[in-house]
Amino acid sequence: MIEEVNEPQYQKEMEDNIPNYYKGKNGYMAKDVAANFNLTYNLGSAMKYILRAGKKENNPAEKDIKKAINHLYFELENIQNDTV
Repeated sequence: MIEEVNEPQYQKEMEDNIPNYYKGKNGYMAKDVAANFNLTYNLGSAMKYILRAGKKENNPAEKDIKKAINHLYFELENIQNDTV
């Protein structure tokens, strides 16, 4: 039997479990900014890594910046191959 989901409660529980390194000072979340700007997967991922750089425990900023750069290269490849 499938349990019925209370949508507002589920949404709140999900948001409460999002790590602080994905939230800005004013409560903005990386996923919401990416969606608002209609970013592709690679651009949204690059933005996410830039925003959390140096904030995730045991994860140096350099690592996130390199991940962001990789996703920007992936996006450039897609643009050059016209696969966006």
